[in-house]
Amino acid sequence: MLVIFVTHLLVTIMLGIYVTKLLVAKMLVIFVINLLVTILFVIFVANLLYIYFYMKDIPFIFGKMAQNVEFTDREAEVEKLKNNFLSLTNTTILSPRRWGKTSLVNKVGELLVSENKHIKVAFVDVFNVRSEKDFYYALVKSVFEATASKWEEMVENAKQFLSHFVPKISFTADSYEISFGLEWEEMQRSVDDMLNLAERIAKNKKIRIIVCIDEFQSISEFDEPLAFQRKLRSNWQKHSNTAYCIYGSKRHMLLDIFTNPSMPFYKFGDLIFLKKIDNAVWQDFILKRFEETQKKISRKNAKLIADLVENHPYYVQQLAQQSWLLCGKECTETDVMNAQQNIIDHLSLLFINIYESLSTLQHQFLKALLAGEKQLSSQKTLKKYNLGTSSVIPRLRKSLLEREIIDMTSKNEIELQDPMLKTWLKQIYFGRNEYF
Repeated sequence: MLVIFVTHLLVTIMLGIYVTKLLVAKMLVIFVINLLVTILFVIFVANLLYIYFYMKDIPFIFGKMAQNVEFTDREAEVEKLKNNFLSLTNTTILSPRRWGKTSLVNKVGELLVSENKHIKVAFVDVFNVRSEKDFYYALVKSVFEATASKWEEMVENAKQFLSHFVPKISFTADSYEISFGLEWEEMQRSVDDMLNLAERIAKNKKIRIIVCIDEFQSISEFDEPLAFQRKLRSNWQKHSNTAYCIYGSKRHMLLDIFTNPSMPFYKFGDLIFLKKIDNAVWQDFILKRFEETQKKISRKNAKLIADLVENHPYYVQQLAQQSWLLCGKECTETDVMNAQQNIIDHLSLLFINIYESLSTLQHQFLKALLAGEKQLSSQKTLKKYNLGTSSVIPRLRKSLLEREIIDMTSKNEIELQDPMLKTWLKQIYFGRNEYF
């Protein structure tokens, strides 16, 4: 009996120790998991606080619309576009990519709406629109949204002005989405109604409507784009209470649409060619934004930022931002140069893909251009850069224009559109070349 008792006792003790170890191990695992979760939560909260208290004060933005204090200069263009909108003059805005067209249009649109309750502005972005049907849908939706302050009013407008449209409202926690159920076959029978919708609403409500269409060049991808343009022009040119502002990122395509006598939109309205913002204006802007965030930069280094990117609006903002982030209390020339190199390094893979997608002749053309050659068709230049015959030059120029790698200035001179690409080409591919 004693042996049995002792054995039972030992087994019980061993089981107790084993269970205790399991519990301790389990508790340890739970503790470690809780600790990790707590650490991750603290990091998450710290990042949110960093973004809220620090990142929100970064004085320069790029890659999105510039608003309020971020909007720079353009006083003349703002006044010009404002007058065009007030007089209901159809307007086309032309400039290379990322020069601030969208920011300008939105600035003027918001300004007019805030000043005059009888003016409504509809913003239509057709960047992702790939068909006539999608274009009509985007146009109708934007016009309804611009001319109604409540979703109930939007539904009533749909019933009144396009009774065959069936409005569908879906709600989220803090907003709503409106869509219209209509088959393409039925839409095709109602094209004129949709294209004249803004004009009909404007007349009925005794208001003026400005329809702003971004990335308009996307219509070139539609089936029968010329026939579609004729439809738009034949309806819109009759409107007296509505004006249209058209702009996009493919300048060479828009130039052909609006300046080619054989195209339906030839002489549709006023053409505004955006220019680069002056270097002196950029200097003042950069100095002011640094000062507003308790940092310093000399006028010389503010000028350097704008000079390095040839006053390109997108890149001035980006380089200024990166310089601001790199520097301490005062931004030095070294900070600016390091910031520029950081941007170029970041974009290198993109630039490599662009460069490798070009032909050898296109490489040689760019090489000649960056070397400062002006007479690209001269025998001396053709021979020096192995460009073949002079008949090749117009084709090379056309192909690089279509790729938006080069651009034609107001003086009919050729320049690279992207100043960072230009610097990268000089540094990496052409830097050790005998021509530089």
